Amino acid sequence: MKTRITRIVPAAGRAPALAALLVALAVCAGDAVATTFPFGHHRRSVNDLGNQFLPFHARLWDLLHGRADGGLLLNWQSGFGTSFLPDLGTYLTSPFAPLVALFPRGDLDGALYVVTILKMAAAAAAMAFVLPRLRPAADARMWWGAGLLGAAYGLCGWAILEAVYNPMWLDGLIAFPLLCLVGVWVREGRRPLLGPLVVAVCWIANFYTAYMATLGAALVLIVTVRRWRVVLRGAVTVLLGVGLAAPLLVPLFLGTRYAYPGVVRDFVPAGGADLAARLMPATYGFSTPALFVATAVPVLAASLLFRRQWLWPCVVAGVALSFQFTPTHLVWHIFATPNGSPYRQTFVLTGVMVIAAWTAIADGLPGPRPLLGGAGLVAVLGLFALGSGEATPVGWALFGAGLVAVLLVASSRRGAVLVLAGVLVAQAAATTAWGDKERLARLDDYPAWSAADTRKAAALAKADGWPAYRTDSGRPQVTGNEPMYIGGQGGSYYSSLTPDVLTHTMAALGVGWTSRGRNLQSLDNPVTDALFAVGARWRDGKVVRTAQPLPLLTVRRPGPAPVYGPSPFRNQELLLGARVYEPPAADGACRLGTEVFFWSPDYTGKVRFGDRAVKMRGQLLKWRATLTSLGVQKVPGLRPALPPKGELACLDHTRLRKAVDALRALAPTSIHVTDTGVRATLRPGTTGTVVLSAPRIPGWTCDGRPASSYGGLVATEVTSGQREVGCSFRPLGLKAGLGGGGAAALLLALWVALDVRRRRRGPAAPDAPELPARTLVAANRERGGTA
Repeated sequence: MKTRITRIVPAAGRAPALAALLVALAVCAGDAVATTFPFGHHRRSVNDLGNQFLPFHARLWDLLHGRADGGLLLNWQSGFGTSFLPDLGTYLTSPFAPLVALFPRGDLDGALYVVTILKMAAAAAAMAFVLPRLRPAADARMWWGAGLLGAAYGLCGWAILEAVYNPMWLDGLIAFPLLCLVGVWVREGRRPLLGPLVVAVCWIANFYTAYMATLGAALVLIVTVRRWRVVLRGAVTVLLGVGLAAPLLVPLFLGTRYAYPGVVRDFVPAGGADLAARLMPATYGFSTPALFVATAVPVLAASLLFRRQWLWPCVVAGVALSFQFTPTHLVWHIFATPNGSPYRQTFVLTGVMVIAAWTAIADGLPGPRPLLGGAGLVAVLGLFALGSGEATPVGWALFGAGLVAVLLVASSRRGAVLVLAGVLVAQAAATTAWGDKERLARLDDYPAWSAADTRKAAALAKADGWPAYRTDSGRPQVTGNEPMYIGGQGGSYYSSLTPDVLTHTMAALGVGWTSRGRNLQSLDNPVTDALFAVGARWRDGKVVRTAQPLPLLTVRRPGPAPVYGPSPFRNQELLLGARVYEPPAADGACRLGTEVFFWSPDYTGKVRFGDRAVKMRGQLLKWRATLTSLGVQKVPGLRPALPPKGELACLDHTRLRKAVDALRALAPTSIHVTDTGVRATLRPGTTGTVVLSAPRIPGWTCDGRPASSYGGLVATEVTSGQREVGCSFRPLGLKAGLGGGGAAALLLALWVALDVRRRRRGPAAPDAPELPARTLVAANRERGGTA
């Protein structure tokens, strides 16, 4: 007699697939309704998405295609040479980031959109995968519940309203369920090698949100186990994983230490009415938490109270309350209130709420009484939103639809999957569309790559002469990181890690900024062009050649380094080593043939000089107006119409040319630039100070010694008889990070070896949570046993 073998298709992949599919469907549908890129004419790139993430991914594209100036450690394209490893760790170390290399460079908007959808879908799939492992279901047919709850997590308000234009944060959305999975392995005493590796990947992908996700996963582990040995094992796993990530994390943390300081803010908790409103779909607010998650989720979580299961509802309430008190707020945000949204940890609350909802259905859908009780409690919470201006009519309607859907499920279990899935997608799509609309109305937006950008990039590439000279992409700028996005090696730069020395140096020379000093603009000025070796720049719709620039390295006569004062004109002369500006005559007019420059950093408005009007924007400390050329004095006695405050100076180009020629006569005979530094051959008998036209950020060494500073630039002293000088850059903390990573790898190897030895002695009972009897029966049946 032949034995018939029936192959059962495992359901493990169904829930993640369903979750990922619903996320992609809802987000694309919402963007299509809002006619937002790529489904319409409305721009998607707002705020930091267009100003930071697109340009940084453009540089990543260039690096992967071998077209970037500089490498992983040093970025020659921005800020006249800045540290790149901290920026890499902040913006580009997600495992999804290299996917942009598969797209055309002119379609990075589309590439980032695809990456964003993939990240949200991956987060949903990860949550759907981990839920049955946190608490196995009594019935294998409940896979659809895990799928719907995973989708609700991936479509939470935090993801589709806030992280969607800060895509690096979405790695934290993925990290939370993955770290909860690591907690399951810790609880069961399994995978001692894979656990720390997953932790390391999460922290490398985005340390900021990974830190928050780690706090949340640690809480989940403590709640599900409550045994100190298991918690200790989990702590060791996390420490080993973070240690493996140290080569990136240590330079990144030190980079934040030496960054230009942001605004120090005091935390102000959101009001109760606003909190209730943000639980609804189709709301938007910058200073309140995006608490929205499919209405069925809080209802299911609340239903536990009506089954006398208090643990997870209390955990949800505790996490929510921790958002509202300054000490715990600071713990969530690494002890510093963010400059932007103060509720960046909201995804952890969403994840905990989803886990609570799964707990409510793991043993089967709750009965009508618990569901009705949960719906009633959530409805009462919703009533508090009547006192908030953030609730919208669309939000109220969809919130009510969500409650009705739960009631329909409570009265008739048939069609539950379709009803709940339909409402989930509708709520998330509407919230996505609402967010698209509100972001455009409230935030700066940036155009997608256009034919004009293609022409500009081609013109800059044709004029490029690096490293003999720099090419500056000029103004007006599309983004704060124009050199990385369009091309060239200019001075503009925008990052959370903009070096303090760069901001102070360029401000002393007259540069303008936005974002309170972290977004430096290009400075179109002949003196700074000469000082920073700018030989070509974009101006008035075309590339123009500047006067003969200085090389990247110059030699200054022995003497003290310049000490800057309040006047950018005098500061430029100090750095140049010659007087090239002259004050206007007593009547306020410049001498014929000189170029008229005006500086008033706090002024907003137009300055007129003859038939020319120059617009300036300043509002210290948020914006700083740049030192501006009003044109060449061609009419005797013509005076500009100036605001009351400011300084006027007249640039003598003949003097400037003589000063440049004098410095060129002392310059090295040859200069070789690499991805990590520069080496030059000096003229015989050279003495004095060799100055590199790059900001003296921590990490520069010259001839084996820490580089000195010459007016904020990299410098080193040379003596007679010295024929070569070499300056190289290594991010501060890289050596220590590599050492820490190596030590963590050795400890991990020892940890795994001890685990193997323990297993050979005999398996220990896993520290699993107590399961309901019917769950154990179902699991026994799946293994082929009997009840």
